[in-house]
Amino acid sequence: MTVERIGVVGAGTMGSGIAQIACLGGYETRLHDPVPDALDAGIERVAADLAKGVERGRWAEADADAAIGRLSPAPSLADLAGCDLVIEAAPEDLELKRELFASLAANVGGVEAILATNTSSLSVTEIAAGVPSLERVVGMHFFNPPALMKLVEIVATADSAESALAATAEVGRRMGRTPIRAKDSPGFIANRLARPFTLESLRMLAAGVADAATIDRVCRVGGGFRMGPFELIDLIGLDVNLSVARSFYAQGGEPERWRPSPIQERLVAEGRLGRKSGRGFYEYGEGSGREPDPELGIEAPTLDPSELEKIDPAAPEILPRLVAQIANEAAFALEEEVGSPADMDTAMRLGFNWPLGPLELTDLIGGERAVALLEDLERSHGEAYRLAPQLRSSNITPST
Repeated sequence: MTVERIGVVGAGTMGSGIAQIACLGGYETRLHDPVPDALDAGIERVAADLAKGVERGRWAEADADAAIGRLSPAPSLADLAGCDLVIEAAPEDLELKRELFASLAANVGGVEAILATNTSSLSVTEIAAGVPSLERVVGMHFFNPPALMKLVEIVATADSAESALAATAEVGRRMGRTPIRAKDSPGFIANRLARPFTLESLRMLAAGVADAATIDRVCRVGGGFRMGPFELIDLIGLDVNLSVARSFYAQGGEPERWRPSPIQERLVAEGRLGRKSGRGFYEYGEGSGREPDPELGIEAPTLDPSELEKIDPAAPEILPRLVAQIANEAAFALEEEVGSPADMDTAMRLGFNWPLGPLELTDLIGGERAVALLEDLERSHGEAYRLAPQLRSSNITPST
């Protein structure tokens, strides 16, 4: 399959961002939105962002001019006829996406055109239900904002043709992204492997291991993470993060390790939604702000207790416990073949800016140490710490 013309459905932040990197990648790009004002705003947003990129030295003015020359509005779905690949970037609503895919199948000429969904949380298989020629349907999950985030997950259903997957991955590369291959399963690779970072931190908060600020500081200073888990939840929005947690829990068959936190349920009910509401795990407003992290001479990430104790007395418990759960989730994911070890590590470094990928973190803690810690936690705290068989057998191979 060869792709020369790309259609993007949805002219919001994600859709316009995808259209921007598509036309920068040399593709004739058609942007569709059913709302005329939204479509006009999307085209204007792409032009403005291309101009900003020139000002910031991201690309040459000639490249920006050429890119905007490849972009055209598509007021109706029929205007996408002739596109070799159509990327749907509509809101995360299953019925809406299903209706869109049915309309795209009817309007985009031929059964050869690849139909891709940018969903981050819904089943690609369920979105495509009823579409003729299911072999042409794939997931193409970009991260926000698409122009800056280098990762794209190419999601394969049981029906996706290898030719469609390969062509979509090549499109991702020409867009300047790094494509990884993911199985159509809850959260694909990146969002799934990010689960323990927040959920285990919430369990430690509930158990009184440390407060939110301490856990965040330990993750930054000792773990080398750019943001702590509670800062991240506040940035995303507690309500949005809770909705994702509920979706994972339901889609995964309600495993205890994915159970949403009662603390988060309570804060959302109180209207504490994070930055957007002025209060979440932290207060936001005039005079608020994080104190600078101490300069302790720690080379992060480290699980050395003597190094971690420099941060806080609870740090030798916090970081190993968090890394052990990350290793455990990675082992479950490998067992279910959601992605390769190399793609799993790439996903977390590029998609979430982790200092190391989950298999690299597994290597850091060591299989025996992770197993011993999780077995102890399972005895004292229950099913949330059930070991993945692959971790117990230490059959984990770092991507390096």
